[in-house]
Amino acid sequence: MKKKVLLMGASGSGKTSMRSMIFSNNPASLTSRLGATNDVEQNHVRFLGDLILNLWDCGGQDAFMDSYLSTQRSIIFSHVGVMIYVFDVESREMEKDLEYYRDCLHGLSQFSKDANVFLLVHKIDLVRDTERNTVVQGKAAELEKASSETPVKVFGTSIYDESLYKAWSNIVNTLIPNARNLSKHLRIFAEACSATEVILFERTTFLVIATSSRADSSDAFPSGPVVYHALDPKRYERTSELIKAFKQSCSRLREEFRSLEMELAEFTAVLDEMTKNTYVLVVAHDPVIETAAIKMNICMARKKFEELQGDSLVLEK
Repeated sequence: MKKKVLLMGASGSGKTSMRSMIFSNNPASLTSRLGATNDVEQNHVRFLGDLILNLWDCGGQDAFMDSYLSTQRSIIFSHVGVMIYVFDVESREMEKDLEYYRDCLHGLSQFSKDANVFLLVHKIDLVRDTERNTVVQGKAAELEKASSETPVKVFGTSIYDESLYKAWSNIVNTLIPNARNLSKHLRIFAEACSATEVILFERTTFLVIATSSRADSSDAFPSGPVVYHALDPKRYERTSELIKAFKQSCSRLREEFRSLEMELAEFTAVLDEMTKNTYVLVVAHDPVIETAAIKMNICMARKKFEELQGDSLVLEK
C-alpha cells in the first residue's frame, strides 16, 4: 500500500533538511551540506512494513514551481494523500510564497480533493524564544486565511528541537489506517501493566504512531495520560529525539540498539520491540512495578499488536 506525500515550499525553506533528519537519521549538524533539490526527487520510504510513503520532495525554485502548476500539474497533484507546504519563518517574499501555495491548493482541489494539508512554519529557531509563540500564531492566522475553506494544520518547526518530530508524527498519523484502534488497545495494555503511559513508535524513524492517552484532548496529539501525573506536554517528541540520538551513538560504536530499561526514583521505563516494525515505551510511576513484569507483559502483547497492525493495513488495500 502506497501513500503519496508532497513536500513543497520555496527554495531554501528547509524541506530537504527535515526529510534527511526524519527518514535518513542524519543529525541537524550535517544538513548544511545538503544541496538544493532539482525538480522532483522521489523516495519510497517503508513505514510499518507494508505501508510505503511515496515521498515527492519538490524543488522550490520559481522555474520548477511554474512547471508543477502548468505542464506537470496532473502528475504532481494526482493521488496525493498529504501535502506538506513549508514556509520559511523569515521569508522576505511571503506574498509570492502565498500565491504559489494557493495555486497548489487549487491543484489539489482538482486532482486530490481528500488530501490532508499540513503547513510548517519552519526555522523558528531564528526567532527569539520570548517572541516565538506570538510569531507562529501570527503566521498560522495568515496561512489559515490564505487557505480559505481548505482545512489545514499549522506547526512551528525547527531541526534543532523536538518541534519537527511533533509535526511529522501528526502527519504520519493521518496516513496510518485504524490508528485510533491502536490507541484504544494501547490504553487496555497500559491498564493491564498499571502504567502511567504507553507510547508506540515506528521502528526506523521513531515517530509516534499511537499513545495510550485519551483522545479528547484539544492538542493535535493528545497529552492526557491514563493515570494523571504531571507530564511534560513535549515528552513524545523529546523522547523520539533522544532515542534517535542514542541509536546514532550506538551505530558509531558499531553496536546494535535493542532495548532500554530505566529504574529511577520517580518512575520505571522500558523501551522494547513490540512488533517487527514498532517499539513500545512503557512508563510506570508505581514503585512496586518491576521492569521484568513490564517486559513480560510486552512479550505477551506482541502477537495481538502484530494482528492489529496487519488488520490496520488490510483495511486500506
